[in-house]
Amino acid sequence: MDIGIGLFGLGTVGSGVVKILQENADQITKRTGSRLSVKHAVVHNLNKERTGFIQNFPITDNATDILNNPDIQIVVEVMGTLDQAYDIIKRALNAKKHVVTANKDLIASRGQELVTIAETNGVDLFFEAAVAGGIPILRTLSTSFTADEISRVAGIINGTSNFILTQMTTNNLAYANALKLAQDMGFAESDPTNDVEGFDAAYKLIILSNFAFGVQPVLGDLAITGIANVTDADIADANAFGYAIKLLGVAQRVGDTKEAISIEVSPQLVPFSHPLATVHNENNAVLVNGESVGEVMLYGPGAGEMPTANSVLSDLTNVATDLALNTPGHPFNSFNQDLDLAKPSQRIARRFIVVEVDDTPGAMYSVTGMFAAAKISFTDLKQTPAANGTARMVALTHPASDAQLNVIKTTIRNADGINLAAEYKLFS
Repeated sequence: MDIGIGLFGLGTVGSGVVKILQENADQITKRTGSRLSVKHAVVHNLNKERTGFIQNFPITDNATDILNNPDIQIVVEVMGTLDQAYDIIKRALNAKKHVVTANKDLIASRGQELVTIAETNGVDLFFEAAVAGGIPILRTLSTSFTADEISRVAGIINGTSNFILTQMTTNNLAYANALKLAQDMGFAESDPTNDVEGFDAAYKLIILSNFAFGVQPVLGDLAITGIANVTDADIADANAFGYAIKLLGVAQRVGDTKEAISIEVSPQLVPFSHPLATVHNENNAVLVNGESVGEVMLYGPGAGEMPTANSVLSDLTNVATDLALNTPGHPFNSFNQDLDLAKPSQRIARRFIVVEVDDTPGAMYSVTGMFAAAKISFTDLKQTPAANGTARMVALTHPASDAQLNVIKTTIRNADGINLAAEYKLFS
């Protein structure tokens, strides 16, 4: 069976898709029983030079060249836009063409609508490449954990932030210098907001939460904190206590009966002994905790031409298999259930807290009194001698809830000479 592919986007990922299809054509045919080939590509800039593959197909800038082409059964969308990609994917699905996309922002925000359209039209919609690049986490969640109850899915799912934090830790770079290095090396965009403020990881965590727990969160349901305020002093103090700071996406069941779900993106302290602490630079890793299987970790490159293109190819071969078996049209993930969003009192963790205090008599005593009033106790405490009239107190706490931390934040905000400089959860 010959299967025609229409490609929207011929940038880094799109070129990688063509390259793999051309170089591994015989192997793909042997595994799927079908020959997959690109019949047409649509791009924004026709004048851009494209290398690394054989251009044996036309390239135009007109979407209808693909959407109206009867020789194209599968549409691959790797443009990276939002509204335009939504329009193209919707039109492709309604034209009864199968769709493969790597567009995490779109799937996180409008994925359920597109899934319904695909199911109505009896076609496939796959998006493995939307989360964690070359790591096959979505298909693992949808097939390998169907008989298990997942209690937590967590991990490092943004390579840019992980690269920056790695450079701050291993090379003692300040945040601004680490960010510039990431930009110079192509790991960060000229406007890095989406990555460093946690939004990229949040979109991926929304998709992971859907597959792991069957919930349909929106961006406003997540607590999101990026890495822009992480300082070299925070990293040094965390290291001294035996922890690495990592930007994590964490979705987990909480509450006495595990009836609620907490979904957040934030920098957290990971023990040096934990596998996530060894995930460096642009690499990603996802942990899945199942009641039966225990803890499983998938590790690999979170972005890049070939890893992401390989995930696109995984989806393409799954569409080819469905076509060969005449079984297309089933949702990528059909798991659906209602879980309440966790309340602040249900989000409980040990904490790493940094307080800056004016070096005046009784000031430190006032701080410890505030924590005692909120019923937060310390396991470790470190005080740095006063510099410029301000002392730095770093504490590790026993488990405390977000509700308790909110009391502390309000109290300190209304106090003179005291500043809550940083607060991180401890991951375990």
